[in-house]
Amino acid sequence: MTPTHDHHDRGLLTELETLTTEAFRPELADIDRLPTLDIARLMNGEDTSVPAAVAERLPEIAAAIDSVAERMARGGRLVYAGAGTAGRLGVLDASECPPTFNTRPGQVVGLIAGGPEAMVTSVEGAEDSKELARADLDALALTVDDTVVGVSASGRTPYAIGAVEHARARGALTIGLACNADSALAAAAEHGIEIVVGPELLTGSTRLKAGTAQKLVLNMVSTITMIRLGKTYGNLMVDVRASNEKLRARSRRIVALATGAGAKEIEEALAATDGEVKHAILSILAGVDGPTAARLLEESDGHLRAALAAAGA
Repeated sequence: MTPTHDHHDRGLLTELETLTTEAFRPELADIDRLPTLDIARLMNGEDTSVPAAVAERLPEIAAAIDSVAERMARGGRLVYAGAGTAGRLGVLDASECPPTFNTRPGQVVGLIAGGPEAMVTSVEGAEDSKELARADLDALALTVDDTVVGVSASGRTPYAIGAVEHARARGALTIGLACNADSALAAAAEHGIEIVVGPELLTGSTRLKAGTAQKLVLNMVSTITMIRLGKTYGNLMVDVRASNEKLRARSRRIVALATGAGAKEIEEALAATDGEVKHAILSILAGVDGPTAARLLEESDGHLRAALAAAGA
């Protein structure tokens, strides 16, 4: 091993020892000797602390979401960037947006260090590269209306920090989501969100509490942004894309809940609007035909409440 390498490793060791997410808990040192139910109870007890940690950061989360929605309303994209678990959670959240909110392909993107194969295998060294993050973002041709969310439990992952630094230099909105206080990632971003969940049950296994915290926050970012963009009506998924039998049934149910109409009227409205839930609701509530519903929604940027108001319903 070269002397410089040895020095670097020692520096990294020292750094890891100062991270809450990496802290060792001596009281759990005999956990492997406990009965399974006791381990499960311990783990469940740990997990209950996560929502409380998220609750402490709600003002920062809300401020970030308002900024994201403002840019997405202008046509911008939401891009998550992370390595390992953090990257996988971003890909998961992004992949769930098209069926839930009928987002356009590429409107919400999950980037994971090492590319798609890193979803199922560990790609060695990918998380250590800021250059890789820059290349992945350059492939998207970022604009000032885009948002890049760097996700990293430690808050020191070069890939996530590199993504945020590069995006910020391009004028995009940046959010840094980490699980340690005073993280380099949050400092690099315009909106820093640090959810401090404390040491893990298994030392350094940040797919546990840290991963749960990240999932909760990413769910908030995408869901509330979509609510702000008019992708919902009340608490109904009126932009759901009916791509299978379950979703077609859900579409009918959503129209029923929104309008109180009977099965026959709902079938006719969905048929007249090419299965578009939002259009069907508008045609029933405002008493307009399919093309009129489509025009009213286009004029109101897809906001059903605004379209209903415009139709005098």
